[in-house]
Amino acid sequence: MITQFVQDYARLIVANPDDVTVEIEHENDTFALITVTAHQDDIGKLIGKNGNMIAAIKTVINGCKAKDGISYKIQINAR
Repeated sequence: MITQFVQDYARLIVANPDDVTVEIEHENDTFALITVTAHQDDIGKLIGKNGNMIAAIKTVINGCKAKDGISYKIQINAR
């Protein structure tokens, strides 16, 4: 659910939507790392001015913590 949301949202933002991949790695029962890989030219769009775009994505994802009890961290990587 969360990976699909992040992938769909990221693909709406970037210029190269086919290059966006999202993977989730569960560290344990209370923490998970979400890795978003995108084209080099789209990294700035995903982060946004002053980090506002990635902060907005993090805010929505942290709302899921109330439902499943897992804390999420997002990492952006260039392809």
